[in-house]
Formats: sequence, C-alpha cells, structure tokens
Amino acid sequence: MARDRPQGSNDYAGPMRRLLLAVLILILGAVFLLWRIDSPRVERFRAQITDRLVPNLDWAMAPVTGTVNLLRDYQSYRRLAEQNRELRSELRQMQAWKEAAIQLRDENARLLDLNKVRLDPRLTFVTGVVLADSGSPFRQSVLLNVGARDGLVDGWATMDGIGLVGRISGVAQNTARVILLTDATSRIPAVIQPSGQRAIVAGDNTAAPPVDFLENPDLVRAGDRVISSGDGGVFPAGLLIGQVAVDPGGRLRVRLAADYERLEFLRVLRHHGNEAVSDSAQVIAPGITPAITPPPTEETAGE
Repeated sequence: MARDRPQGSNDYAGPMRRLLLAVLILILGAVFLLWRIDSPRVERFRAQITDRLVPNLDWAMAPVTGTVNLLRDYQSYRRLAEQNRELRSELRQMQAWKEAAIQLRDENARLLDLNKVRLDPRLTFVTGVVLADSGSPFRQSVLLNVGARDGLVDGWATMDGIGLVGRISGVAQNTARVILLTDATSRIPAVIQPSGQRAIVAGDNTAAPPVDFLENPDLVRAGDRVISSGDGGVFPAGLLIGQVAVDPGGRLRVRLAADYERLEFLRVLRHHGNEAVSDSAQVIAPGITPAITPPPTEETAGE
C-alpha cells in the first residue's frame, strides 16, 4: 500500500495539469474574443475593466518607472560630467591665455610709455629688456640684454617710460649692468626747479635718495621738480629724476619718477659728453704762438 500512494498521486497530477492548461487556454480565448468584439456594450465593459485595473497597477509600475528614470538620470549625469571636464579644460586654456594677454598688455603699456618720453633730438637710444636684478640689499642694479654689440658705453644714462633710472656700469658683449639711482655709489648732479638750486642726488639704498650739497634749502619746497643738470658731462641735461619730498626727520629727499617696482624695458641714451669748441672764431688759433708785447718803458712812454 505504501508503494501504491506515490503512483496514485502521479496518476492524478497529469490530468490536473492538462485540465488547468485547458482552462487557461479557454480563459485566454475568451479574453481574446472579448477584446475583439466590436459591440458598444462590450466596449463599455472593456472601458470599465481598464478604468478599474490600470490605476490599481501604478504600484506595480512604480519600480519600472523608477528604474527608467534612474537610467535616464545616470545618462544625464554622465553627459554633465563630460561637459564639466571639457569646460574645466577650456577654463585652464583660457586662464593661460589670460595670463599671456596680461603680460602682453603690460609690456605694451611699458613700450608706449617709452615712446612718450620726449628727449633731445640730438640724443639717440637703444631699448633693452631687463633680465634680472642684483637681488642684494647692498647693491641696487639690473641686467639688460644689450651690450657692446649694440654700441653701449659705460656711463650712459638709462630711463624707463617716465624718468631717469640709472647709468651703465659694466658692459659685456651681449649684456650690460645698470646701477640704479638708489644705489649707494650713485651721485647725480641735479637742478631743482623752479628755484634753479643745484644739488647732488645721492643714493643710499632706499627708494627715496636724499638731496645733498644744496645751495639754499630755504628756496626748495616739497613737490619741486628735480632734473639732471648735465654738470660734468655725466648725464644729458633736462632728464626727469623726480620730485622733492620731506621725510619725517625733515631731510629733503627725491621721490623718483621711475617705477622701480616694475622695470621691464629700459632706454639707454647714447650720450658722448659735451662737445669741444671747434669753430673758427676761437680765441687762440691752433699752431700760432701769440705775440707778447713787453710793458712800456719810460722812454717809450715819453715818445
């Protein structure tokens, strides 16, 4: 009997599966026929079934809808990430171009300032680029990229776009050293306008060199213009140095016109000193010994 029970259950399982399959086929056939009938009554019945079933299936469609929205959001995020990388790359390129444009703008402004300087028509010049400074607190100087190949000579004056900067002190084949007016070894003969007082602008390694050997300090006021005097043939006359200022100790100093914080281009003035007198109306002609007349005696005086 124990062996017949499993065999009996297997005998019932086959017919049950076939019965359920037949019922399912009938139901599907009935549904197919129901949806294919073009009767107004059946149409209303289908509409009622749709109205009852479709809203109730929103909970079942929620995971599918959420998954679709998640995929769309992920694709949109990927597109945004790619666009963000492209924008960052373009921003870096634009920053590099911005830095280059700022440098070119500053260089152009310096060159325009140099072109605005009014010089004696008899003076010519050579423009050089500042390569480096001395970097020493005891020596104020800069290095130019022009030298003996450009005809530079020790002692020539250098200017930026506004005023006097210094003088050439040391010339190599391709470079030259410029001693600034602020250096302790710098001594520039100057004239203070409008009083016409002559003085010496002496560097002391500060941004405002003092005024020494002033004839009459009472005639000098703060804000007076200081220019080179040309004495001794050191510098050409009339080059702007700066303005007179008074320090807290009451000492007269010169607020330099040149912008020492941004020395990028310098103009080296070709100056060969004062020319010697060589006209024909000279007092003593060369090669002629003047005749010396002896002093008159008593006999000649009587005659």
